[in-house]
Amino acid sequence: MASIARDPGGKRRVLFVAPDEKRKTIRLGKVSQRSAEQVKFRVERLLESKLTGHAVDADTARWVAELAEPLADKFARVGLIQRHDRTAMKLRPFLTDYLARRIDVKPATKEVWQQVVRNLNNHFGGDRELPTITAGDAEDFKMHLIGEGLAPTTVHKRLQFARMFFRAAQKRELIGANPFAEVTTKPTTPTDRQHFVTPAETERLLAVCNPTWRVIVALARYGGLRCPSEVLSLRWQDVDWETERIVVPSPKTAHHPGKGNRTIPLFAELNPILSEAFELAPEGAEYVVGGGYRKSANTPSGWRNCNLRTQFERLIKRAGLQPWPRLFHALRASRETELAHDYPLHVVTNWLGNTPRIALRHYLQVTDADFERASGRGAECGAQVAQNAAQQAHAARRTHSQETTKAPAVTRAYANGCDDGREDARPSSGEDRIRTCGPVARSRI
Repeated sequence: MASIARDPGGKRRVLFVAPDEKRKTIRLGKVSQRSAEQVKFRVERLLESKLTGHAVDADTARWVAELAEPLADKFARVGLIQRHDRTAMKLRPFLTDYLARRIDVKPATKEVWQQVVRNLNNHFGGDRELPTITAGDAEDFKMHLIGEGLAPTTVHKRLQFARMFFRAAQKRELIGANPFAEVTTKPTTPTDRQHFVTPAETERLLAVCNPTWRVIVALARYGGLRCPSEVLSLRWQDVDWETERIVVPSPKTAHHPGKGNRTIPLFAELNPILSEAFELAPEGAEYVVGGGYRKSANTPSGWRNCNLRTQFERLIKRAGLQPWPRLFHALRASRETELAHDYPLHVVTNWLGNTPRIALRHYLQVTDADFERASGRGAECGAQVAQNAAQQAHAARRTHSQETTKAPAVTRAYANGCDDGREDARPSSGEDRIRTCGPVARSRI
């Protein structure tokens, strides 16, 4: 594929035919035959890469990275390599530039990537040149993460991100091969991180909540909304009382085409709680969950739990329960587990906004009711009993609504047990107020 020509005075040059079938020359000057043979060998490896479309081997990539400037310029002029600023081939500048170029992801995602960036810079050193990082070095990095005591799933995700970073470097021809290509661990979903929040536990929670927190808990547990992003983004105009459907804004998936929102039923368990919240909402209220939570949680860097987790832990303890891992995720997972008993999985995941694979891996659980049903000790699980009761109550409300155009008055008592510093404003009695909110006008008595 390449040959060496000897010129007068001991000068040598490497001749080869480029992929465009043009003959090209790299003049080496006065060098030994052995040095010329080494250059010829690298030229052939680079040509092979160009012709096959495969990445060059790691050894050749390192050799190119260490080329002296004059020879590197000659390789670049004949199209065998691309010249890069030497600083761009160092770890820290490359990672900084990569994060700046990724304008297609949310700031919160970049904050997660920054954790891996810090790990890489601390382990390898920010001035480490990319081509010098080998597969063995990548394996050592994995052992470093494990030695830090990180959870297996965390190690898996950080290696996945490191693999993504170095794949981008490979595409930009800064490295020949991805050292993290085969370095990974298996993700795990520990059962001790899962918790099914039963209907009975949910009712105990709702009993100690003020109106704001009743809505937060109900939307997460009975609506399956992500908290805080979806719960705090829901507006009254998204609730269609007539068709009994809710359009749920989904900030997490909004950057995917067609994934900016999804539609869920106005579930029977959720309907009375939202109706009560609507009655108590001040005139002109836009968001279903009022107060200052949305302003605190929706930061320039993405959604944060602000103090929701702290408040929720207080409520759980006040209800006589023990806090569980992944507080809000457990509410959403419990709802998906319930729905999966009664509806096809593709319907459930369409409502919850995830995929069957994700649902099976991270959401669906085996509950005590499953064992009771299998042993014949329970014809229906607690979740189904609660749902049937709610459906009967909802049916009674619908019958009443056919007799009068006015919505039912608020009859459910509240227990103001959440000391979050917010006032619970009730509408004045003896006064009819009518407000149009969303597609249907609701009236109060």
